[in-house]
Amino acid sequence: MADIVQQRVEDRLPGLEQLERVGLFTKKEVKSMLKRSTALEYKLHRSVLSKDDFIGYVQYEINVLELIKKRRARIGYHFKREDIEFPIIQRINNVFKRAASKWKEDVQLWLSQVAFCKKWGTKSQLSKVFSSMLAIHPDKPSLWIMAAKCEMEDLNSSESARHLFLRALRFHPENQKVYQEYFRMELMHAEKLRKQQQELEMAKIDIGEYTFSPEILSGGLAEVVYRDATEKIKGAQFMLSLLQIAAIFDFTKDLQDKILQNLQAQHTDESVTWDFMARRELEAPGAPKLHSAQGRASDVDRREERCCAVYEEGLKSLATGTRYVCLSMTERERLLEVLQRAHDALLLQESFYRTWLQVLLSVGHMDTATQVAIAATKCFSQSVEIWSLSLQTLVHVKSGEVGSLFQEALKHVNPKDSLPLWQLYAEWSIVSQCPQDTDALFQKALLSTVPAVSAAMKETYLEWAYKTGGYKRARKTFKSLHEHRPFSKAFFTKMVQIEKEQENPKISNLRDYYERALREFGSTDDDLWMDFIREELGALGNPENCGRLHWRAMKSLVGESVERFTMQYTLLQTGHI
Repeated sequence: MADIVQQRVEDRLPGLEQLERVGLFTKKEVKSMLKRSTALEYKLHRSVLSKDDFIGYVQYEINVLELIKKRRARIGYHFKREDIEFPIIQRINNVFKRAASKWKEDVQLWLSQVAFCKKWGTKSQLSKVFSSMLAIHPDKPSLWIMAAKCEMEDLNSSESARHLFLRALRFHPENQKVYQEYFRMELMHAEKLRKQQQELEMAKIDIGEYTFSPEILSGGLAEVVYRDATEKIKGAQFMLSLLQIAAIFDFTKDLQDKILQNLQAQHTDESVTWDFMARRELEAPGAPKLHSAQGRASDVDRREERCCAVYEEGLKSLATGTRYVCLSMTERERLLEVLQRAHDALLLQESFYRTWLQVLLSVGHMDTATQVAIAATKCFSQSVEIWSLSLQTLVHVKSGEVGSLFQEALKHVNPKDSLPLWQLYAEWSIVSQCPQDTDALFQKALLSTVPAVSAAMKETYLEWAYKTGGYKRARKTFKSLHEHRPFSKAFFTKMVQIEKEQENPKISNLRDYYERALREFGSTDDDLWMDFIREELGALGNPENCGRLHWRAMKSLVGESVERFTMQYTLLQTGHI
């Protein structure tokens, strides 16, 4: 091992000497670099190899390259690159190669070498790296796409990119992403050829017998890819994705028309087809000579009419609807009509009920909004979101059915998901019901078998008790609850806040609240301990208790909370917080 390391170190000497000779590094720096590189070489030749050692070696060499680049820019010296940088780059590639052969399954290692080759101008290595990587990882479509893009964009080789895509399709014959990127590549190739033809024509260069194929220039190869792709992969969504790619290029009108014709001929049984065709009518460019506001408005109306006509035709053609698409049009009445029809047909999606209710409230149709809110809960009786939305609407319109519907909602939804409904119920009751009914509601919520509900409602109950009955009622409520788990931290901190708001707060009460909180959360919550210590350092407390609290905290806390507490306590002791 020593002989190999010595040989590798000696191979570095010409480059290091050159660095010193041209003034990029001092003699002391070169000596330090030699010592460091020797240590790194020994790590790479141990009997038990570590990936971290290889990564550390590469990172060190890259840092040297970066430093050389900065030193060159500073002194204005730009020669001898083949004697200085090239040997370092070659060493890095060799180390990457050794590491990749040892840890073949680590894709990130391969990609790191790809990134290095791109940055440091060794693109000739890229094809070799990708070839080796794909031989090990042919099951990853993203790597095939990345390799093909590299050939096309970095190495300017359409032929190699096409070859890679064809190989990828042997391993992944029905992968949508591979076909999409292959289709895009062929269109980019055609665009590049068109630009070359234009440049040659502008320069009036005679190219002899060579001619550009009109079929290829118009995207003929991309059309072949499209036909092959749509034979293997069915569905309107995939066909639309190819259409969107083709629309990026300005010479593909004929290809786009063919895709549209196939879409309308083969996929009229899919709602996405009708949705696309309708939106296409809406987004179609208007007449170019419409300068008046009235003319533009008329054009918008015509496009909306055509859009709605396509939707209507789609609804008639689809035997069953897996979804109902809804368009946010400028005409509210038309939108409300469409929403009503979708609801009547039991095809309206859950998310559209929010839009429907918002529009109804904005135009002042309170009675209809009430009916829709109740109807929505019947269609999606187990949805917390729908119940919350509907109940908020009924509260807004001040419906008399709110109270009974809250109880109905809690019967239908999963108790584990019911916290938002309980909170909304409490908010409504506090504003709309008498204190006795609100208190009864809280008592019912506290009996919930779901810990999250019981804990959260204790905090709300305490806050309500303080607002309605003052400090004495808050203390009474706290005493009635402080032995009944589960608790939230906020339940205790809220009582601390209430105590401190009094004209003559009692430190004994504060200590009691903190002790009860620490009994529940003292093993994980370092902030709670720090708050207690600050309280003892305050005007009401006894600083002598801080040492005992610190000792208890160190005994109680576990994991990372110990480190956080130690740091915060030290900063407090030194006056930094």
